[in-house]
Amino acid sequence: MQAQIKEWGNSQGVRLSKEILQSAGIAINEIMDVTVSNGVITLTKQFRHKTLEERAEEYGGKLMLDGEYDWGEPVGREVW
Repeated sequence: MQAQIKEWGNSQGVRLSKEILQSAGIAINEIMDVTVSNGVITLTKQFRHKTLEERAEEYGGKLMLDGEYDWGEPVGREVW
């Protein structure tokens, strides 16, 4: 696939199709890291940690954060 550099106000831009963005897992308005090396421009999705809410969604919204957990008997010098 090819893309063309176009003027965009005082800057220049490249338009990417919806299919390309979907296949790369990139959403509109997502912040990208840009690196340039030896004439190659690379766009990379920024890594960000998931919020507690996002993690809860992966488990059907059930995190079971209340209650006590049995970690077994002490193994070293830990105090219980």
